[in-house]
Amino acid sequence: MEKLDSSRMFVAVMETGSFAAAAQRLGTSHGQASKLITRLEHDLGIQLFKRSTRAMAPTDVAVAYYDRIKLLLEEYDALNDSVRNASESPAGKIRITVPVTFGTTQLSHHLIAFAQRFPHIELDVNFSDRQVNVVDEGFDLALRIGALADSSLIARKLCAIRVIIVASPDYLEQRGVPETWQQLSRHYCIVDTNFRDAFRWPFLDASQHIQELPIGARLKFSNADVCLQAACAGLGITRVPTFVAGDRLRSQQVIPLLTQYEVPPLGLFALYPPAKHLARKSRTLIDFLVEALSGQPAWDQGW
Repeated sequence: MEKLDSSRMFVAVMETGSFAAAAQRLGTSHGQASKLITRLEHDLGIQLFKRSTRAMAPTDVAVAYYDRIKLLLEEYDALNDSVRNASESPAGKIRITVPVTFGTTQLSHHLIAFAQRFPHIELDVNFSDRQVNVVDEGFDLALRIGALADSSLIARKLCAIRVIIVASPDYLEQRGVPETWQQLSRHYCIVDTNFRDAFRWPFLDASQHIQELPIGARLKFSNADVCLQAACAGLGITRVPTFVAGDRLRSQQVIPLLTQYEVPPLGLFALYPPAKHLARKSRTLIDFLVEALSGQPAWDQGW
């Protein structure tokens, strides 16, 4: 088991570039990471890393060893997974990162239900709007909304998410209702900076082609719910997902605008690193979320 732990730490150091980052990925200390690498070097009788006070670099033999040991570890994990699969009892730890607002308001009860159904699976959930590096930071899965930039990851769509333009009745009474998306340039806008291209709002033109409107904003927040709160306070027009705006839409604290120009929904995707076999524990969670989220038409059809 110690040899296996040492080998996993070696792979983590090679992929992250440092003992500290590798230790963080595997949930241990810098000292334990160094100890495991030293033990592996002793067992193999070779030097894996050239160390100095300022830098660390893998030796040529380490690079060659990495290619082989990574493949062996993947096959070992696949073998263990196939055994668990045969027993129909998925087990193990899943590290997953999800967007803050979606995760806390829409996903948390599904994760709790998953934990109740699969007691042998350990969940380690990171709520963050930061675009993490799934491989380097040691995540099994990442849930992301919108266009996908990292082509090295495999993606599976979980559901569709509408994004709409809203404003409060008070604001619209004072400033007027925009009849076309071009008229937004005359209005105060509130921008959610978590969107990939936050300052260009997309709309469908008369030919059903997507056009983007550059948006200037006095108020900018990296949180959709705060943007919505500002809109409810009459401070401007904002663009948010319907899962965020749903309650305030139903209570008419905000009103949907320019729906005739609305672009197709975004996708919620589960992303995971490519591997010969997707671990059963991860596949089980993805399948569970697909089934759970498919019963939420409000994100796609209305509110």
